Amino acid sequence: MTPVDFQQSILAWFDQHGRKDLPWQQDITPYRVWLSETMLQQTQVSTVIPYFKAFTEKFPALEYLANAPVDEVLHRWSGLGYYARARNLHKAAQQIVKQGYFPDNLPELIALPGIGQSTAGAILSIAFNKSHPILDGNVKRVLTRFNAISGWPGNSRTNKQLWEISTRLTPTERVADYTQAMMDLGATLCTRRNPACNACPVNTHCKAGISNTVFAYPSPKPAKTLPTKQLYLLLLTDQDKRVLLEKRPPTGIWGGLWSLPEFAGIEEANYWCLKQNLPIISQRALKTRRHTFSHYHLDYTPFCIQTENPKNIVMEAGLSVWYNAQQINGLGLAAPIKMLLQALNNEDNEGNND
Repeated sequence: MTPVDFQQSILAWFDQHGRKDLPWQQDITPYRVWLSETMLQQTQVSTVIPYFKAFTEKFPALEYLANAPVDEVLHRWSGLGYYARARNLHKAAQQIVKQGYFPDNLPELIALPGIGQSTAGAILSIAFNKSHPILDGNVKRVLTRFNAISGWPGNSRTNKQLWEISTRLTPTERVADYTQAMMDLGATLCTRRNPACNACPVNTHCKAGISNTVFAYPSPKPAKTLPTKQLYLLLLTDQDKRVLLEKRPPTGIWGGLWSLPEFAGIEEANYWCLKQNLPIISQRALKTRRHTFSHYHLDYTPFCIQTENPKNIVMEAGLSVWYNAQQINGLGLAAPIKMLLQALNNEDNEGNND
């Protein structure tokens, strides 16, 4: 099957079956394409849609995002995960506004924080109608199956091979439609678990389909046992039911978000309160919970301490503030922390209603 035949088959399928009503497909601008591609990294379309709508309502154009406080950006991102994406988005928006134009070439785009070759290719093809290949997760799956390419796509050799194929197949005409079509094909037909091979427009030339080895591709990532880390999260509250939050460092896990003070154990948390001259009225440990990151499991035990007449708290990591339940709803919080605080707030409200 020649590249031209492949392109024509993909585009004909897209014209009839492709998705054309996604929110980022309306009022296309480089900013909206960039934002959607960033949100869609390792995140499903159904999850992204409400976030994209809320984000663009708050930040309708690049300038709004660049001028917003990073706390507000992280708040709008809260729950979407992989928060480095939001921090990089904010930094890159500021750089673009400062230079006075949105880059329309590969070198300048990939020089911006958080923009890799595939995201840049999507921006160039969809927003600028320039012929550039992409290689997101969906496209990798389509190409590895169509060409029966073994090897984990994250491997440099396999990745290089896939880029060469994607480049060869990318057309010079209707490149925006083709790019969207390839993503749609992987998302709706050539899915990981239940591929609809009979409806695929290139199934008669798919090597994996012909050999009945579709589920062998793409090759899985080599198995690796995730380590487990354990810590205690201090839920320090005062008589007004305010909770102490601290701002995490700008980089690393939950970078730039508001969280709870962390300790290795209960004794350490108690000792810290004593050093802060905080009288302990009551304390209790809650059930240990687990949150899994890409490279480790975090088992955290919320430890509740109630105090009175709190003073300004000195945190080694940086800023700390007392917040009430209403203020918390407007903060950039990591999803596990937000759910924990909401659960405790609901528990308090139910207790007040008894």
